[in-house]
Amino acid sequence: MTLDRRALLTRTASILAAGLVAASSGPGDPAAASGERQAAWEAYWAGIRQQFPLSPDYVHLSAMFISSHPEPVRRAIEGYRRALDANPAVYLEENNSRLRGLALEAAGRYMGVDPRDIALTDSTTMSVALVYNGLMLRPGDEILTTNQDYYVTHESVRLAAARTGARVRKINLYEDIGQVTPEALADRVLREVRPETRLVALTWVHSSTGLKIPVRMISDGLARINASRPPDAPVLFGLDAVHGFGNQNEMFGSLGCDFFMAGCHKWLFGPRGTGLIVASPRGWAMLRPTIPSFIDGESWSAWLQQRDPVGPFGASAMMAGGFKPYEHQWALADAFGFHERVGPYYIQSRTEQLATQLKEGLVRIEGVTLQTPRRTDLSAGIVSFDVAGLSADEAAARLKERRIVASVAPYATRHVRLTPSIYNTPGDIERALEAVRAVARG
Repeated sequence: MTLDRRALLTRTASILAAGLVAASSGPGDPAAASGERQAAWEAYWAGIRQQFPLSPDYVHLSAMFISSHPEPVRRAIEGYRRALDANPAVYLEENNSRLRGLALEAAGRYMGVDPRDIALTDSTTMSVALVYNGLMLRPGDEILTTNQDYYVTHESVRLAAARTGARVRKINLYEDIGQVTPEALADRVLREVRPETRLVALTWVHSSTGLKIPVRMISDGLARINASRPPDAPVLFGLDAVHGFGNQNEMFGSLGCDFFMAGCHKWLFGPRGTGLIVASPRGWAMLRPTIPSFIDGESWSAWLQQRDPVGPFGASAMMAGGFKPYEHQWALADAFGFHERVGPYYIQSRTEQLATQLKEGLVRIEGVTLQTPRRTDLSAGIVSFDVAGLSADEAAARLKERRIVASVAPYATRHVRLTPSIYNTPGDIERALEAVRAVARG
């Protein structure tokens, strides 16, 4: 069964009309709905599930690692690939600028930003590295991050500090994840900002524990700090956003950060090898390119005129040149379109519903320790846990033997991760919980 735009919108409208998501019950609380409405909710997601060619032999709970492409994205990639294979030079020359522009327009529409403030990249890693390496830091400037952040952030800021003479300071974001609150997390970051701090580098949703930090609280606090600072010395806020991008109904403008960096091949179900950077005007003004751009007019003009480019530099200068998997970059427009048609609000609701079902089931299994906060304002789609007597890798391998696809967080302290998304069902979650029970029993 194929759901086109009209069918998807019609189903969404029918669910709205049925009052499935009532204001009093909070976002995505189908348990509070009648049996008929619950059935309509599940029927809607069954139609979405059919857009993905996932093997029925497994329960796929690894969208946070790498996702399957829904039908519109697969169709777009294959169509562009056939056209390129048939006449590569001519098709690229005649269509690249237009199709890249459509991808940027779709990204801008989805995120509520001017497409000219978006740079397309190859991955979250490239996005983070381009931003932190491109910052105009000086000796004595400080980069503030946390011990709980990921390797990509830590290594990118280390390299930036080595290049510029800035310093990196890492703090503990919390001592006990079971006791965290949004207010405490924000306060922990804000009270560590010093006069020399020029960048706060954080992660929206931690891939180790699934913790979702209160980004807006932190950005509001930094705005208060910046109000008393010289205009040329603000604290900038960089966010690795990949594990909230595509499963949360919050976008760049509502988060308040200066840099939003994410890949598109995870929760967005976009083409592999794609990512983006979105930045505020203040953020772009503080960046310099690392990789030559093929589309920035000033960079080309300066080269032709044998002079240095004149800043400030924007998204076009940060869009790394080189030949790309063009069919994947162009098909980003279809990935954003798919999400728009399904509805970001509904995607967040469904993700929270399934993640909550999984967390509530895990805490009742003897020998299992849940690492992810149970509160939806402190978590998103990643659910991390430990199984007594087993390493994370051993537990994930035993789940795979039972046809449950899990992953392991690549940190010094490793946890098993199950990450439900919109192509999963409550039945998938029950199958996963039964497998975890079996693994925990040994």
